[in-house]
Amino acid sequence: MTRVDDEVADIPDILLGLVRTAQIDRRTMGSPSTRPATKGAVERGPADDGAGVGWGSHPEEVAPAVSTMFRSLAVRNYRIWFVGALISNVGAWMQATAQNWVVLTELSDNDAIAVGITMALQFGPQLLLVPLSGTVADRFDRRRVLMVTQSLLMLLALGLGLLLVFGHAQLWHLYAFALGLGLVNAFDTPARQAFVSDLVETDRLSNAVALNSASFNSARLVGPAVAGLLIAAIGSGWVFVVNAMSFIAMLAALGMIRVARAPQGRGAGARESQASQLAAGFRYALRRHDLLVIFVMVFLIGAFGMNFPIYSSTMAVEFGRGAEEYGVLSSILAIGSLAGALMVARQPNARFRAVVLAAGGFGIAATLAALMPTFWTFAATLVLLGYCTSTMLSTANGFVQTTSDPRVRGRVLSIYFAILMGGTPIGAPVVGAITDALGARWGLWVAALSGGIAFAAGLGWLIVERRLRVHLSRGRHRGRGLGVTVTHAGRPGLDDDPSEQLETLTAPITVLRRGPVILSEPMSAPQSGALSEGLTGPIVIPDPGEGGASKDPSG
Repeated sequence: MTRVDDEVADIPDILLGLVRTAQIDRRTMGSPSTRPATKGAVERGPADDGAGVGWGSHPEEVAPAVSTMFRSLAVRNYRIWFVGALISNVGAWMQATAQNWVVLTELSDNDAIAVGITMALQFGPQLLLVPLSGTVADRFDRRRVLMVTQSLLMLLALGLGLLLVFGHAQLWHLYAFALGLGLVNAFDTPARQAFVSDLVETDRLSNAVALNSASFNSARLVGPAVAGLLIAAIGSGWVFVVNAMSFIAMLAALGMIRVARAPQGRGAGARESQASQLAAGFRYALRRHDLLVIFVMVFLIGAFGMNFPIYSSTMAVEFGRGAEEYGVLSSILAIGSLAGALMVARQPNARFRAVVLAAGGFGIAATLAALMPTFWTFAATLVLLGYCTSTMLSTANGFVQTTSDPRVRGRVLSIYFAILMGGTPIGAPVVGAITDALGARWGLWVAALSGGIAFAAGLGWLIVERRLRVHLSRGRHRGRGLGVTVTHAGRPGLDDDPSEQLETLTAPITVLRRGPVILSEPMSAPQSGALSEGLTGPIVIPDPGEGGASKDPSG
């Protein structure tokens, strides 16, 4: 609670920073630096704060005095993106709430299996279209890709909304809508996630990813509650129509953003076949064991743990509540999710150990939720469940983005999201069937089990492959009691100098593509290479034994 209070105290500084940002934008408009930019370099101008901005950004777009937690908002392009995404996300959460409630109560007789099928149809294409979606995100202008996908999502929402408003919707219409949503999102998700790297510099990327999650969960605070009220007041169909209108904000933001990406479709990378490009992404992921373990953890929890529409809707019905209370449950879940995203945003880097700990916390939170005897005690446990979920996913997403080779980042992200969301077609029908057969609480027990297994997988890999050990000893700290020392493959000796190590806890620094930085605290670590490198083409991973490795005192 102390850290949350600290963030509240930062609000005046944040507002001051945003005001100064606007002032600098006005002062420098029309006077960009005339120095030509070169590949691999970041153009700077008189308003540059020294941190640099992303490829294709402008020097006048960075301003000082923005809180560390919100430092990416100093970049003009990212500010525009953040506002547009926030408005659109509110509508998306309204639609998601209405969709599941319509399936459960209006088009079926409290059938949790129908909700599971809807989720399977919505997330299945994420897995099936991996050969195409990641390549599209890497090879085409992501802004244009997003203009197309966001327009299609708007039309889908408007079409289903009108069917519901005029009373013609049937269950198969919802299934078809969910499938269409999944097909479009299969291309939208990796492009949207990778697009962030076009908006900010490398040293802001992890923060920008976490702020994206914060925006997503801020909308989750408002959207479900508003949807519950609208369903009760004017009907579920209008919720879909309102969501369709919210896409206008995202389309307007994409039209205002100025990004000049490196030319795509030229050189050796362009001559590669689509299969070769996809294979490059898989080969890279297979050689990164830390990424594979993260994929396993997010698959387990994504498939069998993150079926929140099933849990919230069936538990609301079990407690004898209606659409309004169902919307409240989703908003309460978002309180914890937002807190988790903001805590991740404050961290300088995404760390593997945080993913493992959050997975264990998810299992504990789901256990507590399954044991709660009343509606409001159950609702209270959702705060912890949301916090652990958001911390795990924000950190995992940031780790994958900031440590992956920029040339295959889109393909690696498509694999990541295919595993995360593609597990839903497997897990959601299973959890729905268990809930129908044994009761709503049994779905939460499945979630708790998935969190426990994911935690065991992450910790087991650290112990077995990375030789993680915790040593307790007395007298190492001048008689101050029990001393604790952690060793691992990168720092195997109790008395090793941390400044001499060439590996982090999870992988050699050369594999993580992290360059040297001045560390301000033990939890910080070097960041990845420049984002101006080519985003397609063959990947060469340096051998850990080669020279040039930087040193990471963080362990």
